Amino acid sequence: MKTLIVEDDFTNRLLLQEFLRVHGPSHIAVNGKEAVEAVRLALAAGEPYRLICLDIMMPELDGQGALKQIRALEQAKGVWSTAGAKIVMTTALNSMKDINAAFGSLCDGYLVKPIAKTKLFETLRQLNLIN
Repeated sequence: MKTLIVEDDFTNRLLLQEFLRVHGPSHIAVNGKEAVEAVRLALAAGEPYRLICLDIMMPELDGQGALKQIRALEQAKGVWSTAGAKIVMTTALNSMKDINAAFGSLCDGYLVKPIAKTKLFETLRQLNLIN
């Protein structure tokens, strides 16, 4: 499972990378702008990400903005959100406003930090990414 971890905090990036290591390669982006570019390049190469773990509070372009742009890139390639990357928001924000905004922009899951490995894997199972 090719994964993109979008996180500006080094420790959180490392933690997610370690959790997901057994499920395939992961790439890193430290802000939303880098994430959108990584997704654009992956789609152009015909090797899209299966999973994107996306923080919300980041510099340059936040996760909510990146989510919208990623879904727009997929749609421009003829890939609807149900067939595109599974995007799980991994964030410290847990207000209903933030959660509703993320799901309104077509995220597939929402995990509040600190991310527990069991919760992450439970979400991945629900999304049919792992057994």
